[in-house]
Amino acid sequence: MALIALAADKGAPGVTTAAVALGAVWPRPVLVAECDQAGGDLVYRLPAGDPADGGGGTLNPSRGLLSLAATARRGLRPDQVAEHCQRLVGGLDVLVGLTNAEQAQAMTWLWGPLGRAFAGLAPVDVLADCGRLGAGSPLTDLMHEADLVVLLTRATLEQVAHLRERVAALTGELRGGPPVGVLVLADPRDFRGSIAEVDRILAGLRSRPSGPAEGPPPPDVTVLGGLALDPKGADLLSGSWGGRLDRSLLIRSAREVAGEIAGRLPVPPSAPPPERRDVPPPAQAPPQQVPAGGLDEGRH
Repeated sequence: MALIALAADKGAPGVTTAAVALGAVWPRPVLVAECDQAGGDLVYRLPAGDPADGGGGTLNPSRGLLSLAATARRGLRPDQVAEHCQRLVGGLDVLVGLTNAEQAQAMTWLWGPLGRAFAGLAPVDVLADCGRLGAGSPLTDLMHEADLVVLLTRATLEQVAHLRERVAALTGELRGGPPVGVLVLADPRDFRGSIAEVDRILAGLRSRPSGPAEGPPPPDVTVLGGLALDPKGADLLSGSWGGRLDRSLLIRSAREVAGEIAGRLPVPPSAPPPERRDVPPPAQAPPQQVPAGGLDEGRH
C-alpha cells in the first residue's frame, strides 16, 4: 500500500532498530526491508520464527534482497517479494539485506524497480531501512517511489547541522517526489524539548526565501515526532511482551510515531483509517521483537 523510506545522515544511529521497532507496533500489515547499501545485520541479530526457516534458528542470509535481485533481472512484480521474505520470532516479516557493501556495487540498477514493487505491495506497507545516505546515493531511485522519506537525527548541534545539509540536498534530488519528514532520537530526560529544538533549527530552512535570485525553494520538511533512547525498553522488546513493555518509553514513543506516520499515508477505499492500538496480546497476534541494546551509536 505505502512505502516509507527511513534513513540517516553521517553519525546518526538507530535506523535499523527504529524500522523494526516501528514495524512491531505498526497499525497496518507491514514488511520491514533492509536496503542499506553498507549491508544489513538483522540476519545476525534476530532469530527466525517461521518453521520453514528452522523455527527459532537463524535467518538465511541468502534468502532476501540477494535472492530477490536475481529474480529482478527478469522483471520484478510486487507479488514476487513475499517469496524472499522471512519471519522473525514474534511474527514480524522482514526482507533481509545484503551482507556487505561489495554486493551493493553490482546492484545499483535494483533500487528503482524495488521501490516500485514495494509501492505496489498491497495490502502491506513497507518500512525500508535505507541506512546512512551519502551524496548521489543510488537509493534515491527507491526514495522517488516512496510515499514518505523519514530522516533520523539526534538533537545535537553536529547531527542537526548534518541533517540540515542532507534535507536540502535530498529535497533537491527528490524534486516533485515524496515529502521528507524528520524523526528525532530523543533523550527521555528532555524528550519534547529535543524535538522542539530540532523543529526550531529546521524552521530556518523552511523560512528561507526562494526565487531566481535566492536559489531553489525551501524544502518542505516536517518533524514527525521522536523515538525515546530507551535501552531498557529495547531489552524488553527482545524478551516477553506484556504490561512492562507497553509502558516502556521506547514502545510508547514508537506507537505514537507509527500512528502519526500511518495517519499521513493514503488509505485504501476498503480499509478503515489506522487506529491507535496496544501491544498485541497473544490471543490476537504474536509478539514482535527488535534488537536489544537500544538506539545507540554503535548500531544503524
